[in-house]
This record gives sequence, C-alpha cells and structure tokens, in this order.
Amino acid sequence: MNLSAGLLPPFFYWLASIGFTVAFGWAAYTAPWQVYRKDPAKSHVLLASCVLLLLLWQMEAGLKPGMSFHLLGATLFVLMFGWQLAFIGLSLVLLGTTFDGMGDLQSLALNGMVMVAVPVLVSETIYRLSVRFLPHHFFVYVLGNGFLCGGLAMVATITAATVLLACCGPYSFSKVAHDYLPFAPLMIFAEAFFTGMIAASLALFRPDWISTFDDRRYLSGK
Repeated sequence: MNLSAGLLPPFFYWLASIGFTVAFGWAAYTAPWQVYRKDPAKSHVLLASCVLLLLLWQMEAGLKPGMSFHLLGATLFVLMFGWQLAFIGLSLVLLGTTFDGMGDLQSLALNGMVMVAVPVLVSETIYRLSVRFLPHHFFVYVLGNGFLCGGLAMVATITAATVLLACCGPYSFSKVAHDYLPFAPLMIFAEAFFTGMIAASLALFRPDWISTFDDRRYLSGK
C-alpha cells in the first residue's frame, strides 16, 4: 500500500497532490474544533491515538516496492472522532511515517489518497448508511460499523493500490495477483478484528471516547 516515488507516472503524483490538499483543507475547515476546545481531554485522546497508530504503522510487511501491508485504523478513527478529524489524524500519522523513513515526500499525497482518503470515505459512507437504514442496536453498531466496515475499508484500500500498481505502475496484474493479493485476506480479517474489538471495548467502557456511539440510540430501551 505504501507507494514510493517513481512507481507511477508523475501525473498521478500531481493529481493526488491536488486532491489530497483539497480534501485536507475541507476536513480542517469543517472539523468540530469547538468540541475539542471545550474538552481538552478529547484532544489528549486524539493525540494519543495518533501516536499509538504511528507505532502500529511501523509494523509493515512487504516483498516489493508498493506491495506492502499494515493495519490502517481508519474506520476506528472515523468512529472515534468523525471523518474530519480521522482524516487529519491519519494524515499526521502518514507524515510521521514518511519522516521516519517509510515513505518519501513526493509520494505523500498519493499515499494519503490511498491509505487515508479511500478508507475514511468508505467508513463514513457505511456509517451513515447504517444509521439511516439498519436497526439502532449495539451489535449492529459493533458488527456493522466495526468488524464489517473495517474489513471493507481495507478491501477498498487494497483494491485502489492494486489498480494503481497493475494498471499504471511497473507490475503486471498477474505479478500483483501472485505476490500481493494472496496476503490480502489475512490483512482484511486483521483490520476487521482490530477495529471491531476496540470499537466494542470503547463503546462498553469508554463511550465518551467514541463520538459516533450514542447510548440513547443503541442501548436505551433495547
């Protein structure tokens, strides 16, 4: 998933820079900063989560440039902080890993579109659809927005990386399918389990840390 400079034509890096800048600007403009100014404890949770995720992203495995895997945490961040602060927090984590030597500045925006924008968009979309169309029940929240959504966000990210590598990058689809995709189910399950378990734990023990969970919606009268 970590696409380095030179893997794709320069056009993709310029296009990603524009898209990522616009998305980051919109997230920063619409983020609920007033909530975090009123409650500094929420800011501490956000910063601590970014640090922990930065450490988690260090555990990356891969065989060739661009063909690497690590847990994302995007769905969990969306559930905890909303899509705007999830986008900003994940972008800071990506910047941290870049300065730590796991990427380069030229490909920062492209990786941001693949590893931040795509999973955040998928997670936010599924969350909104679940609130609108699914029963408001605790297990629906955990299984749907946690396990299922986390897995689908990883599927979308791997799909985006596969399309870029096979259609526009240096590898053929058969090469990507042989060297990269066989490991995808393991990462999809790991992301789903990681997201679902932590989301369930926070909803039960620290509901104030997970902004999308409302006791009145998911527990009251159930």
